[in-house]
Amino acid sequence: MKKAVSICCFALGTALLLAALFLVLHNKAEDKKSGEQAGYALDVLKREIGACTEPSETMQLEEEYDLYAQYEAETVPEMETLGIDETIYIGYISIPVLDVELPVLAEWSYPNLKLAPCRYMGSLYTDDLVICAHNYTSHFGRIKELHSGDEIVFTDVTGRQYPYAVISIEQYPGTDVEHIKFGNAEEWDLTLFTCTLNGQSRVTVRAERMED
Repeated sequence: MKKAVSICCFALGTALLLAALFLVLHNKAEDKKSGEQAGYALDVLKREIGACTEPSETMQLEEEYDLYAQYEAETVPEMETLGIDETIYIGYISIPVLDVELPVLAEWSYPNLKLAPCRYMGSLYTDDLVICAHNYTSHFGRIKELHSGDEIVFTDVTGRQYPYAVISIEQYPGTDVEHIKFGNAEEWDLTLFTCTLNGQSRVTVRAERMED
């Protein structure tokens, strides 16, 4: 009887180890695939942005108005977008200290998150842009390593750059959606967030816009 129990325990332990190994390998494969897809989209975005020779309507508007102080909510123009292979992007984000550069999709969804970081809500023009991404190493898996003062740069599809400086890195329960989305909204202009490895919490990076 004891021998049978030992065999069953050994078999169960082996099965659990194999399942864990499969999960790790699967996650690494997903990470690699997502990184390659994001890299492809980033290359296309940069080529398309570099090919722009005329100032966009949005850039012309910014020359005439101070978007950050003058616009009322109902008059803020939509962020310009660029389509690549049936997906829509608003630009790309660069985090020099992490050597990370990624395209950003215009709208978030679970399928989109497998491709690249996504705009969760907000806009560059109202200083409340929130970007979410998977915790893949090739996406936002390392944003927890950021420190106050680190630079983040968002480049929109017109080629205009928006520099930010990190002001805080916090972790909230995954159920605390309102805090993740807003927090002390008057203190930050850009938020990046991703889930922790166990999926129970969200690493949330706040940044403020620097003068151009």
